[in-house]
Amino acid sequence: MPELEPSVITAVAEGKHAHPHTVLGQHQHRDGWIIRALRPLATTVTAIRADGERVTLEHVVSGLWQGRAGGAGQAYELEATYPDGSTWTADDPYRFTPTVGDVDLFLFGEGRHEQLWEMLGAHVRAHESADGTAFSVWAPHALAARVIGDFNAWDGLGHAMRRLDDSGVWELFVPGLQPGGTYKFELLTAAGHWVQRADPMARYAEVPPATASRIVASEHDWADAEWMAARAHRDPLTSPMSAYEVHLGSWRKDLGYRELADQLVDYVSELGYTHVEFMPVAEHPYGGSWGYQVTGYYAPTSRFGHPDEFRHLVDSFHRAGIGVIVDWVPAHFPKDEWALARFDGEPLYEHGDPRRGEHPDWGTLVFDFGRSQVRNFLVANALYWLEEFHIDGLRVDAVASMLYLDYSRADGEWVPNLHGGRENLEAIAFLQEVNATAYKRNPGIVMIAEESTAFPGVTTPTSAGGLGFGLKWNMGWMHDTLRYLAVDPMYRAHHHGQLTFSFVYAFSEHFLLPISHDEVVHGKGSLLHKMPGDHWQQLATVRAYLAYMWAHPGKQLLFMGQEFGQPSEWSEERGLDWWILDQPAHQGLHRLVGELNRRYRGTPALWERDDSADGFSLLSGDDAVNNVVAIARYSASGEPLVAVTNFSGRTIDGYRIGMPRAGDWAEVVNTDATEFGGSGVGNAGRVVATPDAWAGQPAVAELTLPPLGTLWLAPR
Repeated sequence: MPELEPSVITAVAEGKHAHPHTVLGQHQHRDGWIIRALRPLATTVTAIRADGERVTLEHVVSGLWQGRAGGAGQAYELEATYPDGSTWTADDPYRFTPTVGDVDLFLFGEGRHEQLWEMLGAHVRAHESADGTAFSVWAPHALAARVIGDFNAWDGLGHAMRRLDDSGVWELFVPGLQPGGTYKFELLTAAGHWVQRADPMARYAEVPPATASRIVASEHDWADAEWMAARAHRDPLTSPMSAYEVHLGSWRKDLGYRELADQLVDYVSELGYTHVEFMPVAEHPYGGSWGYQVTGYYAPTSRFGHPDEFRHLVDSFHRAGIGVIVDWVPAHFPKDEWALARFDGEPLYEHGDPRRGEHPDWGTLVFDFGRSQVRNFLVANALYWLEEFHIDGLRVDAVASMLYLDYSRADGEWVPNLHGGRENLEAIAFLQEVNATAYKRNPGIVMIAEESTAFPGVTTPTSAGGLGFGLKWNMGWMHDTLRYLAVDPMYRAHHHGQLTFSFVYAFSEHFLLPISHDEVVHGKGSLLHKMPGDHWQQLATVRAYLAYMWAHPGKQLLFMGQEFGQPSEWSEERGLDWWILDQPAHQGLHRLVGELNRRYRGTPALWERDDSADGFSLLSGDDAVNNVVAIARYSASGEPLVAVTNFSGRTIDGYRIGMPRAGDWAEVVNTDATEFGGSGVGNAGRVVATPDAWAGQPAVAELTLPPLGTLWLAPR
């Protein structure tokens, strides 16, 4: 028997050896094999080989046992007896070769492993004639690593991991482990302390406030092949997109993914939306963060069910012809000690300099975007949602906070980049990489930036030096129009520029117009109650505004509850004010949103040339006195749609407006129609444009404009 150094024996016995497989397991020696095992407190240990041979192991010291076997190397189990007479038989984790290959390690070291979730984490698989779970984790500063869980009573002594390479990947295959079990990683820090961490790559987690990761394997059989094939040939920029933003926990209370698949899919279909957008679904410990402080980037929150049930929800939307967008939060992460913060005892996922690694607004940590493995973790995470869950787009949260080193920081609190500027060059490179990679691997998806500054080229392709997003939230349009509408109609003439300024830059980026959750929380009130006047006037203004929004260049997003005029401010702690739909006026608004979506989808002029100023003309933009704005949109074939909005509180008769062509026009939408809760003022469904030039247009029409109303006119 070969002798072992006392220090090696001590390290193995204490579960501190960085390469335990070099000591434990089965090793060829001369003309036979040495089998070693760690079984503290056992009275006897026997290796039972695949051919039935029983090899008695002798106790060396400190729970380490060893014995000699002849013949060829083969699989074996370990049988241990204990003083109480019990016997425990199990396969030996240390007889297996690594489950992570050299190519995987190389790609990860370079920051280019695009399917990182298949390498790191916990994976149920067959390996060398055994079924079990392969664990791997990146912890380069750790001196030792162990797997703990319900399978070993949260004692990792017998499940020490081996370090595979200089980049700090640790691995262990545990035979017999199947889906459902809980686990964490136990890491020995450079300071000599053991810390317990949830798996950064966990694909399932315990229901908060519990914090352990769960072993999981997907059995979902996708039924959306037709949707996925069609999506690959569709350009989101020149296709219709009206998105319904949803917080899954408070749309209706106490629904899981499966119940949402039954109820939410039908509701969104009824309203005619093309897409649904979920606020973050990645696992997060505090529900009040709405998912924007993520601890489990690869795990759909278990609050609503199993990851396969989330797949079922997405699948159900696709089979109903509705796309799914998910909020994604790579800008920051919380400081919870069991999660990513100082993961292996040192700054790892976060930047080590607090001037770059901490976010002063949110009390969170900022990713080290310049570290190749961290960048890989995030790029692969975006691909994971797109590919494993068939997500159709990611709305990237808080992009502005990533782009600027001085974001929310005073002088002296930030470090300039290598050129002396304020731009975060590493974050910019990361965003370019994630966008380019996402589009390359997943044709037809859309990457959306929540970006609130005038940073140039947000939606310019990366090949031309831009960030490479498909769409950018038009925050300026949102803030300007909501400020305009908050003013009493009597005084809106003095604020008309807030209504029309967006037309100046409407095609400088590819925009999405958002009325999101951020506008109906934190004392801002609901959309309905932002409007001045009595209840009828508030509803009428919302109706006119939404029809104006749907006709404006760009895609649309509306937060849940605003489609029926929810009166109260949104709170994640309760469901929406569904009771208000008992009132006919609110039913009318609900009906109008459905009509807008159906007309929008069926009118190519409203989306086919969203990326070009050639698809738009401003028919009346300077009528501040009457609070009127009129625009025309054009399809690729030149078919127009005219939208005229009267934001004054009075009916305007005989209003002359230049029209793109002469002839009969149908009043296809009138937000003041009685069916929508309006007063019924309009043009009896028909307008005639005569061939007389007016205001730069070849024809002119006289309209009756309803108070606080929007008209859509289309050629008959």
